[in-house]
Amino acid sequence: MESITKIIATIGPSSESKEIISEMIDHKMNIVRLNFSWGDYDWHTNIIKTIREVSEEKNIFIPIIQDLSGPRIQEEEGHRFGGEEKKEIITEKDIMDLSFGISQKVDFIALSFVGSALDIIKLRELIKEKGGEQKIIAKIERKEAYQNLNDIIKEADGIMVARGDLGNEFPIEEIPFIQHHIILECKKADKMVIVATQMLLSMVENKVPTRAEVSDVAYAILDGADGVMLSEESARGKYPVEAISIMEKIALVAEKHINKIKIG
Repeated sequence: MESITKIIATIGPSSESKEIISEMIDHKMNIVRLNFSWGDYDWHTNIIKTIREVSEEKNIFIPIIQDLSGPRIQEEEGHRFGGEEKKEIITEKDIMDLSFGISQKVDFIALSFVGSALDIIKLRELIKEKGGEQKIIAKIERKEAYQNLNDIIKEADGIMVARGDLGNEFPIEEIPFIQHHIILECKKADKMVIVATQMLLSMVENKVPTRAEVSDVAYAILDGADGVMLSEESARGKYPVEAISIMEKIALVAEKHINKIKIG
């Protein structure tokens, strides 16, 4: 039995080998995310080739999300939006990366630091100009995006609740309720919604997650998330396969409880 909830994993140094990718698919990784803040085109080309080879061997379709880096300032502890001044959301680097992604026939483009529906419209035009038909996932990680949420949901094909950067924009205690509201609005609009960032973060170093992390994943699914995403856990953590396996176990149990709630 496989969960209905999609499990998305970021590929990185810990998970780039064919063997690990194969094991991750066996443990129910459904979608791959490639983070274009890191890695050169040769690396990404090899990863895409490996994913397609393994999925073909297993006769399983594994969609690929190309996550554009956007106007990020690299910091030791992660990323932040490049200051308060008005910045172009789709950078020159993003446009080059987009051309590469389209040439590689990725399935989704995730747009970082979305501000309004116009950012989605602009990206869709660029994709079309470059001969692509990729679907767009809007990452909600700024106050401006949250304020324009419904317009963004209308224009995008899916939404990602990017909790890391949201936590820099809002008081941290508000994030669970912002997440709940975003999921609710996506459900009303019948749009895919993914919850991301620090879902099983302790598994970067440990084979077993904390109880709080298990609850976090379970409640995201109970709330109605269509997908849950691993970032550092699968990209550079010590236990990428175990993280996928735990995520799948939590999803299966959470889904049983959704059905009980519906019946009740």
